[in-house]
Amino acid sequence: QVQVVESGGGLVQAGGSLRLSCAASGSIFSINAMGWYRQAPGKQRELVAVITTGGTTNYADSVKGRFTISRDNAKNTGYLQMNSLKPEDTAVYYCRVISTRDYWGQGTQVTVSS
Repeated sequence: QVQVVESGGGLVQAGGSLRLSCAASGSIFSINAMGWYRQAPGKQRELVAVITTGGTTNYADSVKGRFTISRDNAKNTGYLQMNSLKPEDTAVYYCRVISTRDYWGQGTQVTVSS
């Protein structure tokens, strides 16, 4: 059984920063990639950023230059550093772990006030 747990969400003012963490545990042998997605009320879930085992990253245009994705392969943990947050970044943020199959966390709420 594999568990994926996000943490680090919260309420922050516009211009502020948050750091999200994603910890994968259980019977998971290898992780090919880890990604962060978000879903705002009334909108579809969208990709925010993804990182491969080799360190290759990809970001949504809306977060480039403000967000940084990273991971600790030894700990099966991923991170999303979010700077210069905007109200439009408000959403539930989900971690996706891509192994022999996909695993998703329950999500963590990020709210940015104007």
